[in-house]
Amino acid sequence: MTKIPLILLAGTLCNSLLWQHQKEHLSDIAEIFEGDVTRDRSIQAMASTVLRQAPEQFALAGLSMGGIVAMEIMRQAPERVKKLALLDTNAYPPRSDQISNWERFIQMAKNDQFIEITTRYLLPGLLHPQHLQNKQLVETVIQMADSIGPEAMINQMTALMTKPDARDVLTTITCPTLVATGREDASCPLQAHQEMADLIPQAKLVIFEQCGHLSTLEQPQAVTAVLRYWLLQ
Repeated sequence: MTKIPLILLAGTLCNSLLWQHQKEHLSDIAEIFEGDVTRDRSIQAMASTVLRQAPEQFALAGLSMGGIVAMEIMRQAPERVKKLALLDTNAYPPRSDQISNWERFIQMAKNDQFIEITTRYLLPGLLHPQHLQNKQLVETVIQMADSIGPEAMINQMTALMTKPDARDVLTTITCPTLVATGREDASCPLQAHQEMADLIPQAKLVIFEQCGHLSTLEQPQAVTAVLRYWLLQ
């Protein structure tokens, strides 16, 4: 069986650990690549970088900021994407309060307060309340952020300020599309995913129970099973 090229796009302050379970358990059917979303300072440039490094045609899955970049890829080169999965993300332009927070976090990173951004401010919005008690999971989130580092985080949060309204792109998507989220995702609420699924012709909406924003880590088996079905359909 020919393996499906699959590009995975991680969220802000996330590295390959975000997709660890999926990479281990989908490698029998997919040739997996991870797109670089750490070096550019706009969503458009991130999408262009991924496309330059990508196979000619591929399946594409993005979580959070990775989903935002995935939607921009659908704007730039929809003919290259055979299947699309948008996880724990949203298609809206940034709100003023989000921009203020990103600017504050960038200043904290410049003032040697980088690790506090995750431990003090971001964690409650990343994990289901019950999973905040899971020491190993919390340590994984902190480890990912630490490995990304302040310079890449500044790039990512600067890029998020440039994110366009992608709802016009969603209506043009014709490839098999999965929209999936944790029911208790505090960063990208369920309503945002319902709207995305409504806008994309023939999209499938999946909701993971007892799950916050980092669904691939919080409910890894369920996410992997859904992605396997999506890849094989």
